[in-house]
Parts: sequence; C-alpha cells; structure tokens
Amino acid sequence: MPVEGVHRPAWAEISRSALAHNIGVVRELRGTTQLCAVVKANGYGHGAVLAAQAMIGAGADSLAVAIIDEGIELREAGITAPILLLSEIPPETIRAAFEADLTLTVGSLEGACAAADVATGLKGVHRVHLKIDTGMLRQGVSPREALRAARVLNDCAAVELEGIFTHFSVADGDSDEDRDFTTRQIEVFNRVRLELSKSGTEPSSVHLANSAGVLGHVASHATLARPGLVLYGYLPSPWLGDALRARGARLRPVLSLRAQVVAVRRGDTGDRPSYGRRRELEAPSTIATVPFGYADGYPRRLFDAGAHVLINARRYPLAGMVTMDQLLINCGDDEVKVGDDVVLLGTSGDESITADDWAAWGQTITWEILCGIGARVPRVLVA
Repeated sequence: MPVEGVHRPAWAEISRSALAHNIGVVRELRGTTQLCAVVKANGYGHGAVLAAQAMIGAGADSLAVAIIDEGIELREAGITAPILLLSEIPPETIRAAFEADLTLTVGSLEGACAAADVATGLKGVHRVHLKIDTGMLRQGVSPREALRAARVLNDCAAVELEGIFTHFSVADGDSDEDRDFTTRQIEVFNRVRLELSKSGTEPSSVHLANSAGVLGHVASHATLARPGLVLYGYLPSPWLGDALRARGARLRPVLSLRAQVVAVRRGDTGDRPSYGRRRELEAPSTIATVPFGYADGYPRRLFDAGAHVLINARRYPLAGMVTMDQLLINCGDDEVKVGDDVVLLGTSGDESITADDWAAWGQTITWEILCGIGARVPRVLVA
C-alpha cells in the first residue's frame, strides 16, 4: 500500500462545502431523482473514503465504484450506504462482492447465471442491476438477450433485480452526430425497458444519466442518476454549462493541490535548471523548489506546454523539466523564501489554476488529470 507523504509540505485539500454545493446543483436539476455518486478511481483522485463520506453526508443516496476492492475499502471504512459495482465481474469474485453487501452489475446472460448460482449458495437476498449495451460495445447484455438475462435473475429467489441501466458513450459531445447517437441509445434502452415491463420486470432503479446526461439530456432522466465529474466541480464539456447558466448556477472545484517552497537557489543567465537542461534562463532568476513531481500526478508534458504555478498569489512558469518528486519554478527577481505558499491547483489571491487548465496544457481530459493524482499525496478534508 503506498504511503502518504505526511511529512513533506505537499497535500490535497478536499472542500466539503464545494462537494455539498455541487450535489445541491445536481439536485436542483434532477428534483427527486435518487443520486448515486460515482467514487471509483480513488474518488476521481480526491480520496475514495473521504469523498464517499462527504458525498453521503451531503445527501447522496448511494455510491458507485468500478471494482470490488474499491467497494470493500468503503465497507471497511464503515460506510453502509448502497454501493453499486458498475461493471460485470468474473464469476469467481461474485461471492466476495455479495459478502461485502455490494450491488452487482450483470452484463451478460452468462453473468446472470453465475450471479444466480452464487447467490443461491448464500444467505439472504442480493441486489443486482442489469446493464444494457445500447451501443458503446464495452460491457452490457445485448438488447436481444436482456429479457433472457432478466428471467434468470427473476427466477432466483436469492436475487433482487433492483435496477437496469445503460452507459452513454458521447453524451458530452455537441455535434449533431453525437446528439443523435445519444438519442438512439436512450431509445434502445427505453424499448428494452418496455419489453421487460411487459414481461413483469419493473426494477425500482432505472438509470442512464452520467454527468453529461444530467446536464444535457433531459430524456435520460429516470429514477436515478449516477454523476461523477460534475460532483467534483467540472463540466464534461463546455456546452453542458448551458443548463447551469440558465439557472444562475455554477460548479465549484472540490480539490486543490497545495505545497510550500522547500529550497531557493539563484541562477545566472544561461543556466539550465533540472534534468535534461531543457530551458535556458534568459536573465538572473530565483529558482524555487516545490516538493511535487510526476510521481504525485504532475505530468511531465506540462513543462513543454508552458504550465504555471501560483506562489504567494503570483503566477510563475516552470524553470525546468518536471522531476519525479519536485518542480523547479522560475520566480524571476521576486523575493521567494522557504515555506512560502504554493498552489498547483486552486486559487491564490486573484489567480487560479484548474484541472481543466492542466488538461488543456497536457492535451488530455480533466478526468485523467484528477485520477492521476498520486496515492502518496495526503488528502485533507477542509470546510
């Protein structure tokens, strides 16, 4: 298990009030719909247990994770809320999932049979959601086999077919083609849902909407929504902010990355700091060392992209290539000393840097930036 770097001045702050605010924004959009907060991938880099506890405390009805171990971690932390596994798991791991009181996803006829077999050998009744593949072609039972899979689950006294759902592949896209495809996914799902209803299957939990669905596709609103990124304060795509602006609402980033300067050196014109000696100093400059590197989730490619950090509420560029554990910052002729505050993500004075900024600099997506924050970075819950 990776250790947290609690003895060095670099940490992530997770804002409880920002999380509660974002959940309130989603609640405003979705009314009485149940809210399943997605906390997979270490809570999108925010810390799984910390994020999950804050989500439930702020009014989320349930949680969703990707793998069994993520669910077990939450259970061992004392979290009792329903936890949905979002993907079908290997048959040999189903028992462990049921014993941890995790809600299983079934995405194939074979998976339905395996779930029923395992549940029959255990005490109690075990919750299952049936995932329908409506075009993403990643996981889920095909529409033509959904009825058979549901029958297998319904015929098992040890299983409760609590929910059915699907997953969007381009709900965040703003092209006509993307919107049309999402509409087709919703139509396919609704046809399957109708067929199941005619056969007597009426799950209490019906869900299609991820963050993009919540914000941009009213037709995807059902009995439950399972947003992820939006709860952490970011839009999946800029156009999805229209629904928020129409209500005068906005999201608040939940995570900030902070550190302190640990060393200060003076470089001369022509010096080339850091590995590779990639960038020449154009004038005598103060070089500040910050204890955060690519092992902590600061991508090396941000150096070539011209990334900045905030020190004492002022913006400064990187002086040299990102290293595993440290950054070198060009502070020019400004006075900077050991112990000064550094903001890598977040706000300092009138300046701010967001995960969207990192994603733009690194030519990637915001999800990857947040999920890439290293395990050794301590997460601290703040107001």
